[in-house]
Amino acid sequence: MDQNQEIAVAQMRMSVEKLGSSTEKYEDPTLTRFLIARSMDVEKAAKMFVQWLQWRASFVPLNYIPDSEVQDELNSRKIYLQGLSTKGCPVIVVKIKNHVPAKDQLQFKKFVVHLLDKTISSSFRGREIGNEKLIAILDLQQMGYRNIDTRGLITGFQFLQSYYPERLAKCYLLHMPRFFAAVWRVVSSFLEKATLEKIVIVCNEEERRELMRTVGEEALPEEYGGRAKLVALQDSVITSSDD
Repeated sequence: MDQNQEIAVAQMRMSVEKLGSSTEKYEDPTLTRFLIARSMDVEKAAKMFVQWLQWRASFVPLNYIPDSEVQDELNSRKIYLQGLSTKGCPVIVVKIKNHVPAKDQLQFKKFVVHLLDKTISSSFRGREIGNEKLIAILDLQQMGYRNIDTRGLITGFQFLQSYYPERLAKCYLLHMPRFFAAVWRVVSSFLEKATLEKIVIVCNEEERRELMRTVGEEALPEEYGGRAKLVALQDSVITSSDD
């Protein structure tokens, strides 16, 4: 962290205090994520941080979403947690063909939090640093019209932007069918520029090589050229910092 960032973090801590909240439990890397998400604007970052604290307290009162609250979404076995990339980022694979739009939107939102929290915590080394990022692979192979969920995609990305700032390292879209292009244009219109810049629609060999380099063979599933087996989210055991 350079001197300018250190000053901005110190100012942000004071701004959060003025807004009636506290940063006492959070290290500098966490606050820096909020600053980066708001282009180093201290007041906007402080406001975003306070809103995040309030949301977290009301929506995730246990500080995690248990499997029992999102069982319907887990049963579809559409999310796979693949270990760490070459740079230590946890990798998730989303099989869109296994997804159908949720009838229970509250459960779906809880599921988004559940999968993001579990994915991020899988990269902790004893404790959270605050700057951990994830890599997402959205596999659209064999998807049909029944799998289209514009609302769900927008919800997922908006949760990332609002409540998990600077947690996304890269997002790769594989095997995009032509009919999905119109859906993606709608979804893209809801995404911030910084988010769009992290998304790669894999269409050629160079982009496939980039995917391989970024993820690494150990975490990339065999069907994409790696050596890993797919591991469903609910089958992945995360060791706590106390273990």
